[in-house]
Amino acid sequence: MKVVSIVGARPQLVKLAPIAAAFAERDCRHVIVHTGQHYDVDLSDVFFSGLGIPAPDVHLGIGSGSHGVQTGRTLAALDPVLDAERPDWVLVYGDTNSTLAGTLSAVKQHLPVAHLEAGLRSFNRRMPEEHNRVLTDHAADLLLAPTEEAMRHLAAEGLAARSTLVGDVMVDICLRIRDAVERGDHPRPELPEGIDPQAPYLVSTLHRAENTDDPARLTALVDALADLPVPVALLAHPRLLAKSEEYGLKLNRGALHVGRPLPYAGMVAAVLGSVGVVTDSGGLQKEAYLLGRPCTTLRTESEWIETLGDDWNRLVPDPHTLADWVATATRPAPEAPRGTPYGDGRAAHRVIETLLAHQA
Repeated sequence: MKVVSIVGARPQLVKLAPIAAAFAERDCRHVIVHTGQHYDVDLSDVFFSGLGIPAPDVHLGIGSGSHGVQTGRTLAALDPVLDAERPDWVLVYGDTNSTLAGTLSAVKQHLPVAHLEAGLRSFNRRMPEEHNRVLTDHAADLLLAPTEEAMRHLAAEGLAARSTLVGDVMVDICLRIRDAVERGDHPRPELPEGIDPQAPYLVSTLHRAENTDDPARLTALVDALADLPVPVALLAHPRLLAKSEEYGLKLNRGALHVGRPLPYAGMVAAVLGSVGVVTDSGGLQKEAYLLGRPCTTLRTESEWIETLGDDWNRLVPDPHTLADWVATATRPAPEAPRGTPYGDGRAAHRVIETLLAHQA
């Protein structure tokens, strides 16, 4: 069996790591195509080296741009690659522009498409990611769902016959790296200057368009973080840095200590060392849950609704209007057990088995 994996952004590289490892154990040809949607070293290269992912077989170097431009460039660049490879499966990951472009290129060439992390829904149609994931699910031939809730969403859209519950590959890599960090196999993370790793601190990220493209909203969110009584390690995405500079917004103030995005093991270690997380990232919500840290999500909804149970994750779209914002962001971890709604850490192996079972 020959499979082409199409990735382009940080979360997809993390998902690729357990998939690539599982492929290495089988008699399969695995071709990795990196679109270059994330081209910053902190969001791309360190994940290949830090997670032991084989170097990409093809790097398209697409770079940034509007959604239409980025998707169009990726689609045009992928067409000849997939035409030359003619794989048994094109495997696309998550909900980025690379995901949608890879799906469109493959289906137009009558190549079977499998969508990893299928069935997630925020039901917020203002999110570009929501359109990407819905369109990909309806075009793909095989839908690899991470949770029972995702399976229910797919069934509600008439896609049950194409859907298989495999579990969440992020669990595979997160638990493996957690264990390695706790054994001392990874150095301490490079936290921003001013963060004492021996004292309580919060980990924070902000990058979504709905939080960064409006100057007033971004200012309100940064003000709310800066006013917290606990130091906040703000691991700043390039989008956040660019927008704050454009708006003349100072990030390094009050409780905020700005640093660079961390390699995956560094991020896991930083969350483990923290007392909680404040973010708008889908992946970090789930990682906080898996690592046993309370999360406050600066959005109106979450695709990972399982994290909302027992107050492990709390949605706070407008912290400046919340009377108990400080108490919310600094709340202790719940005592309730978390369960295993995302699987047992062997999702990547089930992905390969499912692809083999459905091979034409």
